[in-house]
Amino acid sequence: MYQKPSPNKEFGVFLPVANGGWIISKTSPPLDDLWTQNRAAAITADEVGMDFVMSMGKWRGFGGETNHWGHSLESVTMMAGIAEATKNVKIWATVHPLLQNPAVTAKMIATLDHISGGRAGLNIVAGAYRAEFDQMGMWDDSLDHDARYALTEEWTAIVKRLWKEESVDHAGRFFTMKDAQSNPKPLSRPRPELICAGQSDRGFQFSVREADICFIGGRTPEERRDNSLRAKKVAEELGKSIKTYAMCTIVHGETDAKAEAMVEHYKTGTDMGAILEMLRSWGVPADKLDVVAKQQGAFMTHTAVGSPSTCAEQVQEYVEFAQLDGLMLIFPDYVEGLKMFGAEILPGLRSAFA
Repeated sequence: MYQKPSPNKEFGVFLPVANGGWIISKTSPPLDDLWTQNRAAAITADEVGMDFVMSMGKWRGFGGETNHWGHSLESVTMMAGIAEATKNVKIWATVHPLLQNPAVTAKMIATLDHISGGRAGLNIVAGAYRAEFDQMGMWDDSLDHDARYALTEEWTAIVKRLWKEESVDHAGRFFTMKDAQSNPKPLSRPRPELICAGQSDRGFQFSVREADICFIGGRTPEERRDNSLRAKKVAEELGKSIKTYAMCTIVHGETDAKAEAMVEHYKTGTDMGAILEMLRSWGVPADKLDVVAKQQGAFMTHTAVGSPSTCAEQVQEYVEFAQLDGLMLIFPDYVEGLKMFGAEILPGLRSAFA
């Protein structure tokens, strides 16, 4: 049943752009027929009335028995196909400023916006995992963490100007534009939405200042709530507003017991080799890897588990407790999960947050 998108709280989908999705396990449902599964998930999300679909940018996997994220589709070109296959859902693609010139990105996202009829958004990922970029000669040892965000700030300012101005001249630390032009302009007004998920202090400041939506993280519900409130406070101090979103995996069954049994089954197939490599790429010290890996487990995000009614209660409680403006959802089986969510959970959430 189609539910009209809400202006109050948004519920979207983190598409499985890379094999394995967000459960690192040999026993979770396979997500390796990438284009077919992404297209089906996006069309289903559109049909049930979800607000957005988003895909990440990924260039190298984590190995292990499952070669987790070793196969991935490129975000912007995939989302152009998704845009043509859908009608209402917003289309958010990911770009790394370290890899794409801002003028190229401005044109790419403007093109996506025209293909989608004004539904495009840009997820900006300033941080990087060294192995992904080093393999293609794009890692710059002279840029530390803060310098990468300085580059991203300059990059973002240029993209915004190119979407608005007829000609851009810019001589900065990282980029030079000489009478740079980018036409046609995006259809979205005032421009395509900007999304970012910087978690460090420097990244957090950038996300709140430059983006419209800030994805927040945290190891506990309390940390996620604190980060959400922190983002809103910083935005207020800057004289602007910010929306805070988070991620959530939904594992549902006919009963709570059946859903919990599914979770335990997925845990039995945990790919510890891939988890260790993922944590290593995140910079977890070698002497803490084993402990953190066991704490991390197969599930990469906050998880709602149970019957549809139980999951609905958990999702609503999560959004309310963390004072979120939106939630990006993940499912073991996307089409099955989205159909359930659209029929049995989304109507109640629309009513609760009307």
